[in-house]
Amino acid sequence: MNRAERIVREMRLLANPAGLEGMARFGIATSSALGLNVPTIRTLAKRLGTDQILAEQLWETGVHEARILATMIADPLAITCSTMDRWVRDLDSWDVCDSAAFLFDRTPYVWKKIPKWAASNREFVRRAAFSTLATAAVHLKAADDQRFLEGLDLVERYAFDDRNFVRKAVNWALRNIGKRNERLLPAAVACAERLRGQQSKAARWIASDALREFRQKYGSPPEC
Repeated sequence: MNRAERIVREMRLLANPAGLEGMARFGIATSSALGLNVPTIRTLAKRLGTDQILAEQLWETGVHEARILATMIADPLAITCSTMDRWVRDLDSWDVCDSAAFLFDRTPYVWKKIPKWAASNREFVRRAAFSTLATAAVHLKAADDQRFLEGLDLVERYAFDDRNFVRKAVNWALRNIGKRNERLLPAAVACAERLRGQQSKAARWIASDALREFRQKYGSPPEC
């Protein structure tokens, strides 16, 4: 039994199978889940520290919570492009996807991967693109605004996708870019206004929800 298998065994002992029903209610895939809550996973991650080799072993177990743990202990400077692509192809649940986004936005490959994944027709690969864009808008303080203007182009291009987990991630990215700074807000508002003119129901929902949040936070949206 390797180290990852021992950790999964520990996770099984800590898990609450009754929690699976609650996970399912929130749209989380539970076929490989244990029912372990996120605070417990974070406690394990803190104990284990950063360990890319262990992260990859945990991911390979296929256990839902082990994959979340893998994203928490993976090394953003050691993970390879091919590993990122493989993990994204394996995604089958929004919570693992979004946990991975908090890892991916710290890698050197973040700006290369976002447009690549957005172009994929696979639901969770495309979600990974926009979840990563959303988290990057918050975490990458030194990133140039041009990166996020290019992100708005992606928002506009893929807002037609009416799959629930995609449209919510596209909306998340649009809102976070608009809230990043006062320079990007007018561009995000302009993007949302254009989305309102699209024939896509998903695009119009994305736009309306984002504009509502911008109004609540800033009052009347600024002129673009």
